[in-house]
Amino acid sequence: VVTDIKNLALQEMPIYVVIAAVLSLVVLIITMDSFLTPFIFLANIGMAIVFNLGSNIFLGEISYITQALAAVLQLAVTMDYSIFLLESYEANKKRFPDDRKRAMAHAISNTFKSVSSSSVTTIAGFVALCFMTFKLGANIGIVMSKGVVIGVITCVTVLPAMILTFDNAIGKTTHKALIPPLTKVSDFIVKHYKIAIVVFLVLLGPAIYGNSNYKIYYNIDQGLPKNIPSAEANDKLKEHFNMSNVHMVLLKDGLSAKDKNQMIKKIEKVDGVKWVIGLNSLVGPNFPETMIPEDVKSMLKTDKYELQFVCSDYSSATDKVNAQLDDMQKIVKGYQKDAMVIGEAPLMKDLQDTTDIDLKTVNYISIAAIFIIILVTFKSISIPIILVSVIEFAIACNMAVPYYTNTSLAFVASIVIGTIQLGATVDYAILMTNRYHKERTVNGCSKKDAIRIAHETSMKSILTSGFCFFAATFGVTAYSAIDMISAICNLLSRGAIISMIVVICILPAMLWIFDPIIIRSSWDMIKAGVAKNDAQKKLEAK
Repeated sequence: VVTDIKNLALQEMPIYVVIAAVLSLVVLIITMDSFLTPFIFLANIGMAIVFNLGSNIFLGEISYITQALAAVLQLAVTMDYSIFLLESYEANKKRFPDDRKRAMAHAISNTFKSVSSSSVTTIAGFVALCFMTFKLGANIGIVMSKGVVIGVITCVTVLPAMILTFDNAIGKTTHKALIPPLTKVSDFIVKHYKIAIVVFLVLLGPAIYGNSNYKIYYNIDQGLPKNIPSAEANDKLKEHFNMSNVHMVLLKDGLSAKDKNQMIKKIEKVDGVKWVIGLNSLVGPNFPETMIPEDVKSMLKTDKYELQFVCSDYSSATDKVNAQLDDMQKIVKGYQKDAMVIGEAPLMKDLQDTTDIDLKTVNYISIAAIFIIILVTFKSISIPIILVSVIEFAIACNMAVPYYTNTSLAFVASIVIGTIQLGATVDYAILMTNRYHKERTVNGCSKKDAIRIAHETSMKSILTSGFCFFAATFGVTAYSAIDMISAICNLLSRGAIISMIVVICILPAMLWIFDPIIIRSSWDMIKAGVAKNDAQKKLEAK
């Protein structure tokens, strides 16, 4: 089964990259003002992906799941950086119309500041995966953290050189904006912030409940095509031999023949056990072992260990087989403390027990890490609470969908999605909040004006970034025959859209309502006397 998954994943991987690149290209052509710019972006990110995948040689080996997803995820989470650089360059060209290099120098400086803080949250999300006891998480975490760092480096080194080289060509391929001005949409959203709050409160309960109750499956062959060799072989075993599962009991040498027979009889009485085969069950307790042919004996016994086979009616990773394994473990341990029940079903049960703990651990670590990063960035207690809460609400909405559509999720998808969506899409919230913070602190704007300007100026960037993230991952969802990979990309693509909508519609309302708390709990705003300025303006207005 594992070999079939690996071969299928590596076979599909080049197509994942092509689909992600083509769909991202379409989004960029629609959202950008030049036909050439999207190709430059993809060339730069493609270079970063090659560096990342090539540098994996220093890790010795990586998981085939990581190998299949790395390029698509890197494309999805690092596209923002290219967009930020180009926007900053275009703004600085207006300041320095006769000196493109100086304009780019300022753009690199500005972009590095915003991208470095933005990328740190994404890296924190991936690093949190390294705390999983299930090593696939650490594998994805290391490779993708490295990919984000390489993406930042190429964004502030290679991409500026490419843009300067093709600057004239970019100008010649400029086209009329395909997306109309969003000023009216932005004004409507900010003006009707109360509606957004009502929607948030209405959806909060169902989102939390659905997020806590969706189904997870742990059987790795459940989401595979039925025509692959391992699936066909398992079907034949069920059809011709009525076999669903086989467990193995591993015994250390030294247990008496009498105890072995008693143990076998007790195991045979466990619910769902069809038969038990061991050396003693084949020849009987009174048959001398010395008379058993060595080639037969070696199948079930070595100098130190002995095997017994248990056929089960139950499939792996089900409640019935887990209860069966618990009963068998009690029987086996009662005769020999060092004995073990091993095989596919016990492995799936251990995986379930491990990943249930991992899910909580990873979520707590990612939330704590990103909370601290935002706290340091904004020097505020309230802002990180608001931003993390907004994205966690988006994650809860995303994870509630499988519950209400009665869809089971692959265990890997349920673990990694929370950290990746939080780390990658909290950038949208940081972008808008950063502009709001600047308008309130530096430019002395009122609450209304600061939120309006922040929303209007960041809306297009958030839409472009969100749709690129969606495009890069949705294509893999539609194409992949491996449910484990398809489920991860499906959650990420849907999560990108939900986070984008929540940040654009809900965050302005949160900033509006909690503005009095923000200006009194943020160091820069306290130092700038924002609260005093607001009070003074109210007095003057009266």
